Amino acid sequence: MVQWYPGHIARAERNLREQLKAVDIVLEVRDGRCPMSTRHPLIPEWIGTKPRVLLINRKDMVAEADRAAWTRFFAQRGHAVTWTNGSMGDGVGKVMELSAAVGAKLNAKRLARGLRPRPVRAVVIGFPNVGKSALINRLLGRRVADSAPKPGVTRSLRWARIGGDIDLLDAPGIIPMSFRDQVAAQRLAMCNDIGEAAYVDSLVAAAFLETVRGLPAAPQIARRISERYKLRVEDYQEEEYVHALGDRLFNSEPERAGQRILKDFRSLALGPICLELPPQYEACKEV
Repeated sequence: MVQWYPGHIARAERNLREQLKAVDIVLEVRDGRCPMSTRHPLIPEWIGTKPRVLLINRKDMVAEADRAAWTRFFAQRGHAVTWTNGSMGDGVGKVMELSAAVGAKLNAKRLARGLRPRPVRAVVIGFPNVGKSALINRLLGRRVADSAPKPGVTRSLRWARIGGDIDLLDAPGIIPMSFRDQVAAQRLAMCNDIGEAAYVDSLVAAAFLETVRGLPAAPQIARRISERYKLRVEDYQEEEYVHALGDRLFNSEPERAGQRILKDFRSLALGPICLELPPQYEACKEV
């Protein structure tokens, strides 16, 4: 079982829902390696009719063909998506463009009512560690939001201004209070989008190996894993492989082996891997 809901997230969620009343546009950030597992089911209810822009981050960690498949998937359900890489700034110009377009419509309505123009108010929301703060720093062109490769760094809501046209609200990561879908919860753990206290590394690494065995690119991924650790992954069941790797490289410590596998996945040492693909979600209409 993977469960994680620290107290600061509960407080942040309450504050965020209050601040959403003043927001004009919602920029929802998801992890490109698991774009449906990083979907918060209550966001559509919270934002109502406010414009929502889907930003799929970690573009560099997803193969081009998989990005194209997800782009088609969301488009078929009425959502254009923007792929971003918050660390490098890819997609930032498009985010600015979309936010400015909402601001132009907003101020046209204000002028028609005899009101002065004002900056558009945008909020960046998403699960912990999906790259929100890095993306915000790129949007602002300076470091104002703490960014680190672990969940739970941002713990309070903060406003910042981009030029004179956009006010941007950085919100802490939010997650559901409980994970009924444990497959999705495991994928969050694989991607480091949930606190390390929520899971056992060796078991999540075994779940990772099981997940990649079901992907179309499984043969290529298996070859990369086997070559990296000099241990054929095809010769073992998933948990057996983690223990065998622990015996081979880590003085019979399976937890260290699990940590190594997860670290190598997260650092692209095993190549770009998308843990979930559109055919698994064909029945989903709400995205």
